[in-house]
Amino acid sequence: MDTVSLLRKYNVAAPRYTSYPTVPYWENETFSQQQWFDQLLKSYANNQEEGISLYIHLPFCEHLCTYCGCNTRITKNHGVELPYIAALIKEWEMYCAVLGERPKIKEIHLGGGTPTFFSPANLERLIDAIAGKAGEMTECSFEGHPDNTTPDHLDTLHRLGFRRLSLGIQDFDPKVQLMINRFQTTQQVINIVHDARAIGYQSINFDLIYGLPGQTLEGLIQTITEVIAMRPDRIAFYSYAHVPWLKPGQRHFTEKDIPVGEEKFRLYRTGRNLLLEAGYEEIGMDHFALKSDQLYQASQNHQLHRNFMGYTHQYTPILIGLGVSSISDCQGAFAQNAKTVEGYLQQLENGCFPIEKGHILNERDLYIRQHILNLMCKNATRFDGEVPAMLLQRLEPLIDDRLVAITGNEIRLATEGKSFIRNVCMAFDERLWQKQPATTLFSSAV
Repeated sequence: MDTVSLLRKYNVAAPRYTSYPTVPYWENETFSQQQWFDQLLKSYANNQEEGISLYIHLPFCEHLCTYCGCNTRITKNHGVELPYIAALIKEWEMYCAVLGERPKIKEIHLGGGTPTFFSPANLERLIDAIAGKAGEMTECSFEGHPDNTTPDHLDTLHRLGFRRLSLGIQDFDPKVQLMINRFQTTQQVINIVHDARAIGYQSINFDLIYGLPGQTLEGLIQTITEVIAMRPDRIAFYSYAHVPWLKPGQRHFTEKDIPVGEEKFRLYRTGRNLLLEAGYEEIGMDHFALKSDQLYQASQNHQLHRNFMGYTHQYTPILIGLGVSSISDCQGAFAQNAKTVEGYLQQLENGCFPIEKGHILNERDLYIRQHILNLMCKNATRFDGEVPAMLLQRLEPLIDDRLVAITGNEIRLATEGKSFIRNVCMAFDERLWQKQPATTLFSSAV
């Protein structure tokens, strides 16, 4: 089947599978905080020496980027910084009390929102309170907006042990930037990359998006050409997720402004090919890296992992999320914090954990989760016995279209199938098949 026909057939709403079960299928009605902490303590007892990953959500932004699907709070009042940092520190101290000690932190990631909304001094106050000097960490990374990431941010965070920087580029085309209300020049990004490398940052990531309103093939080619010239170590090349029923900011433009179907797929294929021709290697889904980067090396050594933060080159059994809307994972359970800043702060002010919902994974969940992880990170998965008949039935169209190959008890993505990996994972998703959504929950798969 030709590419256009494949696109028409498989361009359906699909999860991104940063977890299984996916959040809409969590059994929140039977979940309790006590169950979460029971699972957390069990996992911690078995993995104490391994250390934990820490994700810290910093939600504030000065301007609304209308394409954005993240949990954000728009304000120019920087007086919100200290109260929010105090809440983060209190939440961390509460976790330390539950665990009975300050756990070994293997990884810290500052996400958002815009972490560089916060002053360097306040970020230092946060990191010192949570981890002491973070230079002992294996991996510390942060997301920065090119419009407000200063040399002082770079210096301060590097001194605290941060070695990886991720910059949200999205697109350099001025027409696209105007439509999505996100502005940064190529020169701004060049300056930040130059400063970061001079200071000693070891890995720089750029986030790019295809399918944005007003985006054209010519404009995307120009953006990627400029990006390649800067030679970031990693590039995340995401599909724009148009979910205005979840993110009203996306109603600032209409569906007629958005590339869809074959037009959008051409943007993806063109961008992907440009990156491959420039020496980047494709990593899992949506990610590209130079061979010198740890993400590529992890993929070659079969150590690549995927969690709520995306792909990572190292695995920790426990991920604790601090801050509004953050999600935690302890192998056997997920927990998510309150989604509003007010709700998050109020719960902590009352001395309560701000956990709002979660899910306890049963044995079947764990089994399916591992197979989906294998596909996402290794492009293949293997069964102990025969491939289940029901799964074969769901995979049959993908096999017929040569997107998936089955040899004995192994299921492997074909080269063409990597572009449709979300569709392949959907065949494994028993909770989705058991309870088809009445409304659209996810963005399109391609």
